[in-house]
Amino acid sequence: MENDLHERFLRHFTASEHAIRAHIRRLVPTHADSDEVMQEVAVVLWRKFSDFSPQASFVSWAFGVAKYEVLAWRRRQARSRVVLAGDVIDLMAEDSARDDSRFARQRELLAHCLSRLEHDKRELLLAAYAPATRIQDVAARSGRTVGGFYQWLHRTKRLLLDCVRAEMERLGEA
Repeated sequence: MENDLHERFLRHFTASEHAIRAHIRRLVPTHADSDEVMQEVAVVLWRKFSDFSPQASFVSWAFGVAKYEVLAWRRRQARSRVVLAGDVIDLMAEDSARDDSRFARQRELLAHCLSRLEHDKRELLLAAYAPATRIQDVAARSGRTVGGFYQWLHRTKRLLLDCVRAEMERLGEA
């Protein structure tokens, strides 16, 4: 039973961690602060996971926990010269939650637009953004100079942006 609970938590948490971290990052001033708050949020989410309703949205629940952890962090930082008022954090949290659903939709549309690229072009684009990638190596693989590859990359990103925007307009989400 404990293993099942642990596994369910990890599945929800790992699927949502990026969104939770981005939400927190929008509410605190630095990456180090967001890392600190994220650790606290993860602990609280695990402690309270048995109270989580499977019918509810894990991300929404986690955003609520994150909001309270940001407020607790703010109280701990009260002596700092850069502290936001609680009502400002509330507004930022609401905006962040709204933005997250928009960003998630944009990521879905980007994945759709990426899938429409020719396979070799998609592979080059993804290779250019892979961790520890040297752009010179990807440019050589493409048969272009580094400058030429950057131009191609810019044009391809512009095509993807235009595709996402067109899809959003088509769906009435622009």
